[in-house]
Amino acid sequence: MTTAQRPTALAATHLKRLTTGEISDPHALLGPHATAEGVTIRVLRPLADQVWLTTPSGEPLAELAHQGGGVFAAVLNRTEVPDYRVRAHYGRQVHVYDDPYRFLPTLGELDLHLIREGRHEQLWQVLGARVTEHPSGWGTSTGTAFAVWAPNARAVRLTGDFNHWDARAHPMRSLGASGVWELFVPGVGEGCRYKYEILTPDGRWIQKADPLAASAETAPGTASVVFRSRHTWNDDAWMARRAEYTAESSPMSVYEVHLSSWRPGLGYRELATELPAYVKALGFTHVEFMPVAEHPFGGSWGYQVSSYYAPSAGLGSPDDFRALVDALHRAGIGVIVDWVPAHFPKDDWALGRFDGTALYEHPDPRRGEHPDWGTYVFDYGRNEVRNFLVANAVYWCEEFHIDGLRVDAVASMLYLDYSRPEGSWLPNVHGGRENLEAVEFLQEMNATVPRRCPGAVTIAEESTAWDGVTRCTDDGGLGFAQKWNMGWMHDSLSYMAEDPVHRQYHHHAMTFPMVYAYAENYTLPISHDEVVHGKGSLLTKMPGDRWQQLANLRAFLSFMWAFPGKQLLFMGQEFAQDTEWSHERGPDWSLLRHAPHRAVRDLVRDLNRLYLDDPALWSQDTRPEGFRWIDADAAEDNVYSFVRYTPRGTPLVCVFNFQPTARHGVALALPEAGRWTEVLNTDAAQYEGSGVTNGEPIHAVDQPLQGLPASARVTLPPLGGVWLRKQ
Repeated sequence: MTTAQRPTALAATHLKRLTTGEISDPHALLGPHATAEGVTIRVLRPLADQVWLTTPSGEPLAELAHQGGGVFAAVLNRTEVPDYRVRAHYGRQVHVYDDPYRFLPTLGELDLHLIREGRHEQLWQVLGARVTEHPSGWGTSTGTAFAVWAPNARAVRLTGDFNHWDARAHPMRSLGASGVWELFVPGVGEGCRYKYEILTPDGRWIQKADPLAASAETAPGTASVVFRSRHTWNDDAWMARRAEYTAESSPMSVYEVHLSSWRPGLGYRELATELPAYVKALGFTHVEFMPVAEHPFGGSWGYQVSSYYAPSAGLGSPDDFRALVDALHRAGIGVIVDWVPAHFPKDDWALGRFDGTALYEHPDPRRGEHPDWGTYVFDYGRNEVRNFLVANAVYWCEEFHIDGLRVDAVASMLYLDYSRPEGSWLPNVHGGRENLEAVEFLQEMNATVPRRCPGAVTIAEESTAWDGVTRCTDDGGLGFAQKWNMGWMHDSLSYMAEDPVHRQYHHHAMTFPMVYAYAENYTLPISHDEVVHGKGSLLTKMPGDRWQQLANLRAFLSFMWAFPGKQLLFMGQEFAQDTEWSHERGPDWSLLRHAPHRAVRDLVRDLNRLYLDDPALWSQDTRPEGFRWIDADAAEDNVYSFVRYTPRGTPLVCVFNFQPTARHGVALALPEAGRWTEVLNTDAAQYEGSGVTNGEPIHAVDQPLQGLPASARVTLPPLGGVWLRKQ
């Protein structure tokens, strides 16, 4: 045993700092320190009866003397710091652990510089809780490195399973102007629950979950959980193809899913078995998940995010979620995740007032609070906050192989007066209503994600006429790959809701979207937002009796798939769900026992099959030469007709009759003479229609009509859509 002597007593102010926890440099007092008298070692073990130093093998080195308040110390009569462990006695219980205060910081100067500048694109690799091997002068120790940004905190302590939720033994070290607090705790590993205990500027101790936690405790628990991924990816082929993907000129047919209610009771692993097979059978190219980041209140559907870096624990672990993405990729299906950087909830254990001050949120309530949702709004002009969000976007694409981010509520970010009455919003530096900091953030995010993750797309839910949402950032645009076409959704659904006898007065609701069709790169969304809050299901928006509702729905879906733009359909609508969506019940799968509902599902499958097989439907979505009206003005007949073109291949002619009576012998202009065949008819018997079809090939003759060189006589089914292709 090494000889030791009682150290000089700590100054009263130092002892008080340690025992009260109000200390920013605990390593200056705790751990080993070589002095002229020898090696002084101090440990902080509140409630311990005795504390010993031992060798790693358990041999005693010295007993430490209690200096008060749980501070124990000894001076070893030697010149070099030994490799030691701490053995603390609590009555009959004995705990042996490695000393956290003998290790250097786990973050380097470059990391801290990048954090201050807001440029650390892999922020999760330095902040949060990382299981790691940390070197020291005595060898490498395995444990967890904890680091958190809390620049206004007077002190930060670590609390969790490993210290029985008594934070007094683990004060963290401030890393100066960066605002980062850090502590490496040897022996702490995967599965440990933890929080940060923060002393606010006004003297309150508050407990907070980790903003960069990789995993979270299952609700109603609110702790963060130490996690290290062990997933082995098997999607190399998919990722290689994705790197070459360009959404603008590629097919994209999206099935929107609320994971916890698609099949209630299934977790990520079970979904990995069932969801890919279902989506593959229907022919969708992508799924879009409503938010999967941790959100304790299920009724928020994920739009009240409490932990931006952790997949929702209610369905499994982060690796379980990776397994789901992996399975979808192996089935050839892309994965888009709904991402929510527009606002966050006010839960007192999460991001809100994180260090006792407005940190992640803007300090002025005229910019920092959202009146509609009762939430905080991020301070997009602050380097560290912008970095937190940009890195988070990259995180989902790099760590979980996510193929796209659908960014929620972009309009609320762009406008300072969004949903705010006059006098309750703060103009920008030029006196305008545009949120210039949010614009810069979105541009940075949209430039960073595709640069780091080739082929990954970003999609804006943006409901205004903001110019350049999908224009390149180099040209002053926001840089999104796609924008939800909310105007098309609203106009087309309002038209379909009209009784056919009145549709002639609303005819151009269906044609108007072509006026601005090439202003942006569009996705046509029939999302969850259209089938909640008393809006009913897509089926019940249609007029008439049940047969007419189903026929209207089939015709509408064929119009949607034929119209320029990518398409998105929310779960349940693919088989004509007849009640609006409930996040507790999910889709009514029992409807598939009935032939008319199975027929709608079969139609969606066939629409996707035809869509994927025909470049005319997707290769020129953003080019005027890809579309031509045949007749956009047949209002009295409730008929629309147009051509979809491809640079190489046969054009596709699409005709829609939105009145409930069949029309025979209708003159239809066509781009070429010859034999044309129906490749789709939504009134066919196989779709439970009335069976009015063009059974024989249609013979187009060289007789110009409506500016096209050929024409033919065709039959239009009641409330039906017909697609024609030249043989």
